[in-house]
Amino acid sequence: MMKKLETLRLKIAELTRQTHELGIPIMIVFEGVAASGKTRLTNDLLLNLDAKYTKFIATKTPSEYDLRYPFLQRFWETLPEKGHINIYFRSWYSHFVDYKIHQIKYPLYKDEKILKSEIQGFECMLQDDHHEIIKFFIHINEEKRQKHIAHMKSNPLTRWKAQEYEQIVSPDVYLETLKPMLDQTWKEIDYSDREDAIITMYEHLHERLSKAIDKHKKREDKKDGHFSPSFHSHLFGKPKNKVSKEAYQDKIEALQLRMRELQFALYERKIPLILVYEGMDAAGKGGNIKRVRTYLDPTGYEVNAISAPTDVELNHHYLWRFAKTMPKSGHIGIFDRSWYGRVLVERVEGFASEQEWMRAYDEINAFEKMWVNDGAIILKFFLSLDKDEQLKRFKAREEDVDKQWKITDEDWRNRDKWAEYVEASHDMIEKTNTEAAPWYVVAADHKKTARIEVLKYIIQKCEEKLWGVQQY
Repeated sequence: MMKKLETLRLKIAELTRQTHELGIPIMIVFEGVAASGKTRLTNDLLLNLDAKYTKFIATKTPSEYDLRYPFLQRFWETLPEKGHINIYFRSWYSHFVDYKIHQIKYPLYKDEKILKSEIQGFECMLQDDHHEIIKFFIHINEEKRQKHIAHMKSNPLTRWKAQEYEQIVSPDVYLETLKPMLDQTWKEIDYSDREDAIITMYEHLHERLSKAIDKHKKREDKKDGHFSPSFHSHLFGKPKNKVSKEAYQDKIEALQLRMRELQFALYERKIPLILVYEGMDAAGKGGNIKRVRTYLDPTGYEVNAISAPTDVELNHHYLWRFAKTMPKSGHIGIFDRSWYGRVLVERVEGFASEQEWMRAYDEINAFEKMWVNDGAIILKFFLSLDKDEQLKRFKAREEDVDKQWKITDEDWRNRDKWAEYVEASHDMIEKTNTEAAPWYVVAADHKKTARIEVLKYIIQKCEEKLWGVQQY
C-alpha cells in the first residue's frame, strides 16, 4: 500500500507541474466536521505540492471586518492565479453554515436560497473561466473522532485545539446544514483508515487533474471580430434642457452639499454606494466624478481609475481585481471605467474571445447582485456623446497645452472603431440593465447639464434607499 501511495504522490506532483505550466487555476476544498481528518489530509497534500504556487487558506468564522463586505467577498479576494493551487481548509460552505446557524446579517440573508444561489453562481462562473474546483467532504467514525479529541485534551500543548473544536458549530448541526448540499460534484472520503483516505484523495485528484489537462489541450477559444453594422443613435441624444451658466453654480453647490450629508447618512446606516462610469472617450467622466466628490469626506470614498490590467491581474479571473477594490459597508466606491471593459474594449479589440465576453453579461449581473443582496446601492452611468462633439473636444485638447496629455493615439484609434463601440455599448446596456443595478444614460454633449443630472439621480436613489422617499 505504501508503494501505491508513493506512486500516486509522484503522479500528483507531476500533474500539478503540468497544470502550472498550462496556466490552469486549481481550487481544492476540504469540508467536514471538526477532528474528522481534514488537517492530516491537507498537510499530506501540501507536503507533496510545490510551495511556490500553492497557497493554504483557512476559513474562520467571519470577523467584524469581514461582515462589512458581502458573503463571498473573502473568496473573491483569494482566487488563485492561473497555474496556481489554492487549498481551502473549510470554504464558502462552512461560511454558509455560519451565516445560517448564527443568523449572521439577519434579516438581510433570512432566505438561505440567496446564499445558495450565490455559491452556485460563484462556482459556475469560475468553472466557465476554466478554474478546476475539486471538493472533498471528510467524515470519520465518531468513536475514533472522540478518541482523537480526548488525546488532544490530555496534552497541555494541544488542549487549546480540542477546546477550540467545542466552540465550532456542533457536528450534528453542521451535518444537518451541509449534507443536503453535497451532490455529485463532491468526493466523500472516510478517514477511519488513514492510508485508505489518503489514497482515495490522491486517486480522485489524479482523475480530476488529468481531465482538466485534457480539456485544456482540446479547448480552442474562438475570437470573433464581426459586429452588426446597425447604429443605435438613441444612445447619443442631445440633452433636452440645458442648464444655464448663471443657474449652474447655485444648483451644483446645493447638490454637492446634499451629497455630503448623504455620505454621512450612508456611513451611519453602513450602506455601501458603488458608482460606475462608462462612456465614449472625452464624454466628461472625470469631470463628472470630480463634481460628485467635491465636498465629500475623503476618508469615506475612493476613486478607482481603471486602466489596462497588469500581468498579475491578467493571471486571475477578470472580476478579481474589481472585487478587491469594492467599498466596505458605509463607504463609497467610484469607478472611472469598470468591469464592463470585458464587454466593451476587450470585445472590440479582441482581447477577450467571443465566448468570454458573451458569458460576461450574466457574470457581471451575478457579481453586482451579490453586492445588492448585501444592501449596496449600485448606480451605473453611461455618458453618451455625439461623434461630432467628440471630435470637437479632441481638437480642443490638442490645442490646449494644459490638456494635451488627455489626448493620445489610443483615443484616435478608438474613434476609428466608433460603430463597433456603439454596438458594444448598446448590447452592454441592454443585457445588464437590471432592477438590482440599472443603467442611467446621460446625454453628455453639455457637461454642466450632465453633472447636474447625475448628482440629482444619485441623491434621489440614496434617499429612496435610506428613507423610502426622496427628501431633498
